[in-house]
Amino acid sequence: MAVYTDVSAEDLTRFLSAYDTGELLSYKGIAEGVENSNFLVHTGSGNFILTLYEKRVAEGDLPFFLGLMEHLAARGITCPQPVKNRQGGVLGRIAGRPAAVVTFLDGLWIRRPNPGHCAAVGEALARLHLAGADFKQKRANALSIESWRPLYEHAKARGDRVRQGLCSEIATELDALEKSWPRQLPQGVIHADLFPDNVFFLGDRLSGLIDFYFACTDTLAYDVAVCLNAWCFETDHSYNVTKGRSLLNAYGKVRALSPAERSALPVLARGAAMRFLLTRLVDWLAVPDGALVRPKDPLEYYRKLRFHQPVKSVQDYGVGA
Repeated sequence: MAVYTDVSAEDLTRFLSAYDTGELLSYKGIAEGVENSNFLVHTGSGNFILTLYEKRVAEGDLPFFLGLMEHLAARGITCPQPVKNRQGGVLGRIAGRPAAVVTFLDGLWIRRPNPGHCAAVGEALARLHLAGADFKQKRANALSIESWRPLYEHAKARGDRVRQGLCSEIATELDALEKSWPRQLPQGVIHADLFPDNVFFLGDRLSGLIDFYFACTDTLAYDVAVCLNAWCFETDHSYNVTKGRSLLNAYGKVRALSPAERSALPVLARGAAMRFLLTRLVDWLAVPDGALVRPKDPLEYYRKLRFHQPVKSVQDYGVGA
C-alpha cells in the first residue's frame, strides 16, 4: 500500500484551487510504490498524479527531483512533468506534507518482462544518462556504498531471524565490496530505482519512466547494474542471460560502456544487490507484528547477490568482453 497519509476531498479541492487543473471530479489512492503517498486525481481538464512526500524523502531534495523531470522531458525523455500553480511554483503542502501535482502517463508496467522489454529499458536508460549529462544540479546518492554498513549495523541484531547466518554473510560481503568498489568511473545523473513498476509500456512500446525520487549523481554503470538485477532474473531467482544480453546490447548502442565500466560490472551488480538486500532487510524488520503492510522480501536480493559473487566477467551477463 502506498497511501500513508489520507487526504480529504475538502483539502484536495482547496489545494487544487491554486492550479489551473479544473474542478475536482474524483480521486483514489494508488497501491504501487513504497516511499510516498500517491493519488490518481481526475479533474475537469484531465488526469493527474498527486504525490505527498513522506518522511523518507528530504524536502530539500524535491527541487532536484522535480527539476530533473523537467530537464529530461525537454530532451525527449517521456516522464511525468510537474504542474505549476498560478504563482509558477511546483511545490505545495497538503495534510501536513509537501506535495506536487504531476502529469499522468498512459501505460502499464510489465510483471513478466521479456527480452524485448529489457532491450527497451536498456535503450531508455542510456538515453536518460545522455539527457542528464548537462543537468546542473547535483544530489549525492543517499544509498551509496557509504550507507550500506550503517544499514547493516541497524539490522544486524535481528537480521538472522530472516535467515540464519545472514548477517555474517552480509558483513563479509561488505568487507569485499568496500575494498573493491570502483570510484573512478563516469558519473552523472542516474535513476537508481528503474524497476519494472517504474517503467510503463503500451503494448511492447515503452511509453514512459516514472518515480525519480531516488535519482542522484553517481556512477552511470551502477544504474545499469541496478537494471540487471531488477529486469533480468526469473521468479525462481535464476539469471536470464538472454534478457541480460538484450538490455546491455541496447544500452551500448546508445551509450557504449567503456572497458573500465564493463570490467567493473560484476562488482557493481554485487553492490546493487547488496543495496536492495539491506534496505529491504531494514524495512522487513521494522514492520510490527500484525501490521497490514508487507514489505518486499529481502531474500530475493540475497539470492541475486549469491549469483553475482562468483561472476568475473561481463561475459557472464550475456555480452562479449
